[in-house]
Amino acid sequence: MRVLIIEDEQALAETIRRGLVNEGFVVRVEHNGNDGLWAATEERFDVIVIDIMLPGLNGYNVLREIRKRKIWTPIMMLTAKDGEYDQTDAFDLGADDYLTKPFSFLVLTARLRALIRRGAPARPVELTIGSLNLNPGRRSVTRHGDEIPLTAKEFGLLHFLMRQKGAIVSKSEILANVWDPAYDGAENVVEVYIGYLRRKIDVPYELSTLQTVRGMGYRLVADKPQNAHA
Repeated sequence: MRVLIIEDEQALAETIRRGLVNEGFVVRVEHNGNDGLWAATEERFDVIVIDIMLPGLNGYNVLREIRKRKIWTPIMMLTAKDGEYDQTDAFDLGADDYLTKPFSFLVLTARLRALIRRGAPARPVELTIGSLNLNPGRRSVTRHGDEIPLTAKEFGLLHFLMRQKGAIVSKSEILANVWDPAYDGAENVVEVYIGYLRRKIDVPYELSTLQTVRGMGYRLVADKPQNAHA
């Protein structure tokens, strides 16, 4: 199992490298974004770990360029920051996981193995359900060609729902994947943002695609007129 670590803190990078080698991984380490991007695009790895705060290209730009070149290797982002927008930005750009420093090496190893087991299926740069289109790289959403402005949280929520391909997701699943892990407020914040999204992606187009499934959660389906029967 080959791992690329892109981390500018050399002591931390070496600690991770030694630990992963002892676990049977083959590890390459780069200490800046430019060299990390070159390695990611020129060699094959089973998983890539990228620190967000890097000299040269920052981690977000490295991630963006990797996905832009249609390389779908699973990617975990590392950062000393801990905020919902950092996570949303990383997932919107194509990251598969996110770990905040300081972290347990056992947790890092377990999550890397999980990413490797999932593999790297090809995924489209854009997500489309009916006439609704979302481009994570450009952070844009359109319906019938109209640009729909969304806040960062609305965008993260829509992105999560579109990735589920019409499956029903619960409030707790949405909170776990879209909100900060430290969030301890009421679950009804999900209902509030679902309402915000409906007013932007459905109401102006007389559609009912963002559906509430009573007692279960929410799902996003292909174009459905507001007056259509279930």
